Amino acid sequence: MLKFLPSTAIAFFALTISFATIAQTYPVRPIKFLVPLAAGSTADILSRTIGAELARELGQAVVVENKAGAGGTIAMAELARSAPDGYTIAFASQGTLVFNLSLYAKPGYDSLKDFAPIALAGGVSNIMVVPPNSPIKSAADFAAAAKAKPGMTFSSGGSGTSHHLSGVLFGQMTQTQLQHIPYKGAPQGILAVMTGEVDVGFFNTPTVINQIKENKLKGIAVTSLERSTLLPQLPTLDATGVKGYEVNTWFGFIAPASTPPEIIAKLHGLIEKIFLMPQVREKLMSQGFDIAPPQSSAAFMQVIKNDLAKWPAIIKASGAKVD
Repeated sequence: MLKFLPSTAIAFFALTISFATIAQTYPVRPIKFLVPLAAGSTADILSRTIGAELARELGQAVVVENKAGAGGTIAMAELARSAPDGYTIAFASQGTLVFNLSLYAKPGYDSLKDFAPIALAGGVSNIMVVPPNSPIKSAADFAAAAKAKPGMTFSSGGSGTSHHLSGVLFGQMTQTQLQHIPYKGAPQGILAVMTGEVDVGFFNTPTVINQIKENKLKGIAVTSLERSTLLPQLPTLDATGVKGYEVNTWFGFIAPASTPPEIIAKLHGLIEKIFLMPQVREKLMSQGFDIAPPQSSAAFMQVIKNDLAKWPAIIKASGAKVD
């Protein structure tokens, strides 16, 4: 006697076969890789490095598309609207997935509902920098100057970036009134510090390390709790009077929600493989990136959830808003 599967079971079975088939043949055309920050930013450097290797592994072009502006909300909102087929992925950061939800009244996306985490890439600390001819020699010097002259300026690569929130947190913890000047991207914000257009900046290590070594910027302190192995002469903000100060920016790769799990798994495995490649590790770590140890996509989601429980209160207390 023949037994037939219920229609729901047949549909599920067909869907499973469909996903498996997609994962086996994927990709059959170029992949668009959205980067929410400008060319030359930390996000851009890391994305192009991984994108080039991913293209070789997949046998398809991975086209990096910079969608700077509005703190990364433009790129993230586009990803949220994209088809969940694996052909549009994005580079995401603590700023785009966490900070923006508190800074923008309508960011255009929900970090927990609209995206599927692929892989956590790692992170970087920021470095507090001032113009090369600035008389400031330490974080304590700057705090004293800022108290004597309220309204001293700090630049960022855009509202909602870690550069922005690093300055906000410094102002909170030192009880100083700093004026935020957002620029189109990190390179422009860094140039503003180099030329003395602003008083200070807090930028990702990979984007300022060369300028510090070439004396085009003066490094004051790092935002992590440990000194940078690349710039060991710089103290931590925590050790120079701003006790408890810590900002470490994490990065990762995400896809639209409902992207087939087989495609997420395939991309996750390849990205983890790329981060284990000696030439990739050497290139990124020499620029100040801290590469995350291999971990699941679910673990990346937990990182996002943990920070969404931490940062909103800090941002709310600062009064920082974008729109």
